[in-house]
Amino acid sequence: MNGSFRLSMTWLHNWGGLVVGWLLFCVFLTGTTAYARFEITRWMQPERVEATDSPDAAAAAIASLWREAPQARRWLITMPDERRTATQVYVYNPPGIQPAFRKLWLEPDDGRPVQARATFGGDFLYYFHFDLRVPGLVGRYLIGAAGVALLVALITGFVIHRRVFWDFFTVRPGRSRTRLWMDVHNALGIIVLPYHALITVTGLVPLMLLYMPWGLQAAFGDRPAAFNTAVYAEPPPPPAAGRAAPLTAIEPLLAEAARRWDGGRPGWIVIDNPGDAAATILLKRTDSDRVVITPEAILFDGTTGAVRTVWDGTGGAAATRAGAYGLHMMRFADTPLRLAMILCGLAGTAMIGTGQVYWIIKRRKRETVPSFGLRLADGANLAVMVGLPIAIAAYFWANRLLPAGLAGRETTEALVFFAAWFLAALHPALRGVQRAWGEQLAAAALLWTALPLLNALTSEAHLGVTLARGLWGIAGIDLTALATGALFALLAWRRVRGTSTRSTAQKPAPALRNAERPDDASQSRLHRRLPSR
Repeated sequence: MNGSFRLSMTWLHNWGGLVVGWLLFCVFLTGTTAYARFEITRWMQPERVEATDSPDAAAAAIASLWREAPQARRWLITMPDERRTATQVYVYNPPGIQPAFRKLWLEPDDGRPVQARATFGGDFLYYFHFDLRVPGLVGRYLIGAAGVALLVALITGFVIHRRVFWDFFTVRPGRSRTRLWMDVHNALGIIVLPYHALITVTGLVPLMLLYMPWGLQAAFGDRPAAFNTAVYAEPPPPPAAGRAAPLTAIEPLLAEAARRWDGGRPGWIVIDNPGDAAATILLKRTDSDRVVITPEAILFDGTTGAVRTVWDGTGGAAATRAGAYGLHMMRFADTPLRLAMILCGLAGTAMIGTGQVYWIIKRRKRETVPSFGLRLADGANLAVMVGLPIAIAAYFWANRLLPAGLAGRETTEALVFFAAWFLAALHPALRGVQRAWGEQLAAAALLWTALPLLNALTSEAHLGVTLARGLWGIAGIDLTALATGALFALLAWRRVRGTSTRSTAQKPAPALRNAERPDDASQSRLHRRLPSR
C-alpha cells in the first residue's frame, strides 16, 4: 500500500476482496436461501405439501408429549405458523434416562408424529451460512472475520468509485470483456448498496458476544444463567419438588399472553418439570410479527397458572440489538418484501462473483504464462461459484432419490452435498481449469433444469399440483430451479462460444503454397495493369 490514499484503498479493496471473496460468496448465496428456509423444508417433505397451521397446536403437542415423554424434565415446543407448518419439540430427559435428548416433529392439528421423510431441509443451508457446518466455533469466527472484511470492502469500494452516480449507469457490453465485468460489478454494488451495508453490519450482531465477550464478563462474570435470564428471557429450570401435580391447561395462558402482547402469539413454549408441583410454563413471543424482536416472555406457575415473571423487552441497549437482529433475519417480512430481499441477496452474491472473475481476467492479461497462483485462484472461483450451486442441486436431488425410510437419511443428504462440492473442487485439477469451466457450467444447468422433472417423477408436489392449488411458496422452489438452470445454460453457451471465438482468432493464417505465391515479376506485371490514380 503506497502512493496516494485512493491507490492504497484500491489495493486494499482488490486483495482484501480476493482473499475473503470465496467465503463471502458462500455466505451470501446460502444466506439468501434462508429467506425461503421454511419453503425449502416443505418442498423437501412432499408428503406434507398441504399441511397447515392449527390454533390447537399447543394443546395437541402437550397431549402428545404426555404420551411420548411423560418422564421428561423439560419440553421445549417451537410453535407452527403460516410458513412453518409442523410443531417442533425438544425433549430433555433427566439423568439416567436415555436418550438424554430427543427431537420430535408433530402435526399441529392432533399432535401425531409427522409422517414424512427425514431431512434437514432449509435449516441445513441456513446454519451453513453462519457456521459453515464446522464443529465448534471455528466457522463462526471465520464468518465474523469475513463480515468485517466485507465492511472494509464496501467502504474502500465507495472511496475508489468517486463518481458513484455515473457508475450506476455505466455498463458497456460493447467494450472489452474486462471492462464489462468491472461495470457489472460496480453497478451491482451500487444498486443495492444500502442492503449490503445493512446485512453486513446487522450480520455481526447475532454473534457479537462471541467476538467481544468482555462486556458480558464484566457485567455477569461466570454467571451465564443470570445473563440468559436477563437478556434472553431464558431462566434456568427450577429443581423438581418430587410431588406429583397436574399441569394447568395451556389455553388460558395463551389468552393471557395475547392480551399482554396486543394479539401477539407465542413462538416457543418451555415447560419445566411437567407433572411436578414445581412445574413452570414459559411463553416467549414469536419473532415473525415485529421488527424489533426484544425478548418478551411470561413465566407462569405450571400448576396454578399464576404469573410469576414478565419480560417486556424494555431498555435502549436491548432494543438496539434486537432491532439490528430483526432487520438481519427479516422474519417479519411478508411475501413481496421477502422476494425483494432474495433479489437483493442474489445481487450481492453476483457482485462478489463478478469481482472475483474481474480480478482473474485482469490478472491474466498481465501474465503471458499463467502462474500457479493465478491458476489456483481461477480454480477456486470455479469450485465456489459453480461448485457450490452444483452441491446445493445435489442436496435437492438426494432428497428425492434416497429411500424415504433410510436410517440417518438427513445426514446422508448433507454428505451428498459435501461430496458433490468436493468433486467439483477436484475436477479442475483433473481436467484443467479452462475445460472444467464449460463442463461444470453445463452440469449445473442440467442438474437445476432437470430438478422439477425429477420432482414430478418422484413426488406429488410437482408444479402441476402446487400451481393448481395456489401453493406458491413450494412452487417457487421448482420455478427458481428452472430459472437457475436457464442461467447456467446461458453461461455455458457463452463460455463455449467465447472459447471457440478466441481459438479462431488465435489460429494462424494458413501458409500459401509455392504455386500460390506471386513472385516479384508477377507482382510487377500486376502493378502495371492497375490504373494509375
